[in-house]
Amino acid sequence: MPESRPSPAPRVVVGVSGSPGSLTALGRAADEARHRGAELWPVLVWEPPGGEFAVRRSTSAAVLAEDWERLARERLRDALREVFGGGGHGVPTRALVARGTPGPALVGTADREDDLLVLGAGRRGLLHRALWPSTGRYCLAHAVCPVLAVPPSPLQAALASARRRNALRLRLDTGHLAREFATAPPEA
Repeated sequence: MPESRPSPAPRVVVGVSGSPGSLTALGRAADEARHRGAELWPVLVWEPPGGEFAVRRSTSAAVLAEDWERLARERLRDALREVFGGGGHGVPTRALVARGTPGPALVGTADREDDLLVLGAGRRGLLHRALWPSTGRYCLAHAVCPVLAVPPSPLQAALASARRRNALRLRLDTGHLAREFATAPPEA
């Protein structure tokens, strides 16, 4: 769990992984924080490859954990830069990097009833759902505060479709893609 001093100000905690869905959620969380007069708490949660058990069994993995945490900090910094650019976004921010499992770490950070927990709600296929647990479902079941699940941008689905068609060497309908770009709402 991240260690930080409690803040008396209202907080908007947002899970950030660097994925397109989490970047959309980060922009929405900043809007919510601005609207509520709250602090923005972007949280990137990381786990060592192989999990904590692998780190405890291997001294080399324990040494590498410092590098993994540094990489997590860089990924969070890159995500903030990608969404907000070089300038400020007008909201007090306390960025955190936490080591652990995403669901419990996010719920542990957003531990006050007046917090708002914001998550990207990506589209997940049956195979993905069966093999990997859902952070969003965990947070919805265990959070003591409201949880806002931000759907992916319609543009994200159009780009994923174009990637699949390209990988399968199928003809791309660029007119359809151009229409998606033209009708997609601007993202924060």
